[in-house]
Amino acid sequence: MFRTLDETIMVAGQIQPEDIATAAAQGVRMIVNNRPDDEQAGQPSGAAIAAAAEAAGLGYAHIPVDHSGFSAEQVEAMTAALAQPGPALAFCRSGTRSTYLWALARGAAGDPPAEIAAKAANAGYDVSALLPMIDKLRG
Repeated sequence: MFRTLDETIMVAGQIQPEDIATAAAQGVRMIVNNRPDDEQAGQPSGAAIAAAAEAAGLGYAHIPVDHSGFSAEQVEAMTAALAQPGPALAFCRSGTRSTYLWALARGAAGDPPAEIAAKAANAGYDVSALLPMIDKLRG
């Protein structure tokens, strides 16, 4: 259910409030919700996920990403969320947007693009289209 990108983060598709206990049992300390509320009928609200995270003693950040792309503010927010005690579990509908945002945040932190791409590929995600942006974020 959760795919490991590296020792600091796992990603997943939509989680339910009851999945928070599983995440906590796997050592997760921070939940990062990359899904906008009401994106799809029947998805749990960010507030419900936040309440479950709080009840489990986990941190929570809501950094919604829609299909219009990524902003500098979202990359900065993801960087800040990943700086919290971890590991983190980031989720969206399929895990792809969470992986992309992680990749951009790691690029902004100076990680080599090839290393980022390899970690994503090992978890089943392709970030190759982002490599020029990741390289640019590295400065």
